[in-house]
Amino acid sequence: MTVVSAIPAFCQGIQHFGENLPNYEQYTTEAAIKPDNTAISSPNDPNAVFQTLLAADALRYLTLQTAATKQSGHPGGFASIADTIAALVMLGHKNIITEVGHHAPGFYSNMFLDRSLEDMGITTVQQMGERFREMHGLLGHLSGQIPGLLNPAGPLGQGQHFAMAGAKLHPGVLFPVTIGDGGLGEPYIMSSFAHFNTSFPDVTNFLPILVWNGYSQEHHSMVSTKTNEEMIAYWQGNGFAEVILVNAKDYDDSNQEGEYVDSTQFSLAKRLAFTQAILEATDKAAKSALNGTLTVLIVKQLKGSGVHKRGAKSHNLYPGDTLEKDYIVHALKERALSPEAWQMVRTNFERSAGGPASHHVVTEKVLPLPELGPLPLTEYEVHGEKKVATTAMGELVVHVGQKDPNFVVANADGNAASGINNINIGLKIVHPTVDDLYFQGPGGQVYEPLSEDACAGLAAGLALFGARTLWCSYESFAINGLPIWQTVTQAMAELRRPTPSTITLFTAGALEQGRNGWTHQRPEIENYFAGMMRNGNIFPLFPCDANSIQVCYEWAVQTKNKGITITASKSPLPVRTTFNQTRQGLQDGGIILHESKGKKKVVFAVIGDMTLIPVFDAALHLENEGIGVKIVSVISPRRLYRSYDVAWETCTEKDSHFLDDQGFENLFGGDALIGVTGGTSAMLEPVMLRSNCKRDTFAWKRGETASSAGEIMSFNGLTAEALTKRASELLS
Repeated sequence: MTVVSAIPAFCQGIQHFGENLPNYEQYTTEAAIKPDNTAISSPNDPNAVFQTLLAADALRYLTLQTAATKQSGHPGGFASIADTIAALVMLGHKNIITEVGHHAPGFYSNMFLDRSLEDMGITTVQQMGERFREMHGLLGHLSGQIPGLLNPAGPLGQGQHFAMAGAKLHPGVLFPVTIGDGGLGEPYIMSSFAHFNTSFPDVTNFLPILVWNGYSQEHHSMVSTKTNEEMIAYWQGNGFAEVILVNAKDYDDSNQEGEYVDSTQFSLAKRLAFTQAILEATDKAAKSALNGTLTVLIVKQLKGSGVHKRGAKSHNLYPGDTLEKDYIVHALKERALSPEAWQMVRTNFERSAGGPASHHVVTEKVLPLPELGPLPLTEYEVHGEKKVATTAMGELVVHVGQKDPNFVVANADGNAASGINNINIGLKIVHPTVDDLYFQGPGGQVYEPLSEDACAGLAAGLALFGARTLWCSYESFAINGLPIWQTVTQAMAELRRPTPSTITLFTAGALEQGRNGWTHQRPEIENYFAGMMRNGNIFPLFPCDANSIQVCYEWAVQTKNKGITITASKSPLPVRTTFNQTRQGLQDGGIILHESKGKKKVVFAVIGDMTLIPVFDAALHLENEGIGVKIVSVISPRRLYRSYDVAWETCTEKDSHFLDDQGFENLFGGDALIGVTGGTSAMLEPVMLRSNCKRDTFAWKRGETASSAGEIMSFNGLTAEALTKRASELLS
């Protein structure tokens, strides 16, 4: 037996040590994960079972002490699944994902025990507490900058996307994802599993683990009333062929009331029996998932098991919940390990999977990408035949997909409806039913479930995990997929490695959706992107024609760690620019499309393609009155901010280029400035912020049913007459 004569250095800061459990010496003559092994030899090995129990206690202890150090954080939910996390590690599985941001201190404890946090300078329990919930430390919810952790987690209902993305990119690797029973009420979790499994039935190496602890944040969970049989039937009804449930209640010998019980209150014999059941069930579920069966593991155990309180009361700590509080002290002493037990747990965790997660999980390495070669750009004649911008970009997308087998295009509204049916023809819709009429069949690269969350989730998740993707949507519906995309872009900003940018194509803007009325006219998503531009890695792009969109996509697909939205029409529109003009516009933020001299000059800063039509009409009226007109197409508004407006310095892949004052004056200098957009006025902020002349904005107000884009523009005041009148007023 390894004898620890002194307290291990990593234990510095531990508040309480305990005595060894009965029969400790019998089950700890050597670590259950032997030297040069990556997992225990058997889930029913008594030594492995005993040491897994120690690991679960260690995780609970660290989770509670770390949170209490700051009188803040969420120990209760993770405490109810600590046994299963310990089992996963002992079985050699470290690519562990979560849907639950509130499990963060538990996941940090896991990364501490296997030494991953040493990569960020955290070597002791003391340091972990000091840096919990501190800047450049261990954030309150999982982020992209913590060594060994695969995914961000904050908003509920998102983690499954990362598990499925990892499984698709890495066959043969298990991606467990813990899902809270409170979060199970989020609307998209189960449907996203169903869409993915229908499209990719052979990709089953992700393992949902339901944390069925009976409580949400402040009340009983909505699924707490289900019987075991009903819960099993629920998962089976959603396509899961193997449903494995472990119920702590079956092992209770402490006469706890209710359906949800705390295994740490059992006798040692029953605790070991429960731990063995967890190990065996986890091993069975992992093998089932890896062998081609859609599998779920359900663990039913009371929220807060083994920490300071039980049920929803255990969810989070409040000011005053210090390390000196009596119930905190009592809980820590209950879970306290001896120094030699801590060392035993550390040895197993650092041997598991071949070493620290920070050196072995799939997201710690850059995913190799095939070379794309030059994109097949087609430069259309300026002022020649009208062209559909989205169709022009579609040709480039097909090229990317044909060069890169991991590339996925996601679109809930249908590519054909967005003017990009050429993508379907070239890459095929993935579907188990072969039908050439719809360009679909197994092996396709176009993912088309009728769920924006499923589309955005897979596309953004794959991008975070290192693959190229494109999420397409109508601008009006994309907001339903924005939460996962926004989460991923924030993670990319702080990620510790380069990864392909997550790129979107938003078509059928409000101006094109007249006959469908306000239900399809919702450009408020641009407010989100306008606000997000200040993050430093968000680039909304507004190509003005079919040439411009090709250059925008050519630039986007070469970038790293950015969130890039491309918004364009699916209608045939005039070609106004050359490739070189847009390349300059991507650097300067905008390009001058038209300029004339006059006694005074009005400048139109225009976002979008269709909105240029009334602006050019207004220019004719103004020039007839002797007024000079400059029309600037704003391609990349983010470039038009000042450098200190944007948090670019804090981004992993820094992009510090902003248009200087002289460049801004060259573009927008005049006697009056009018910003024009078919979307929300917030996107014009960088222009209005820097302009010193008289200025005004024309923007989207509200949707209405109309017979044409012109009519809906008129309803919103976006007419040549209104623009001419306002320009004259500003100049008078």
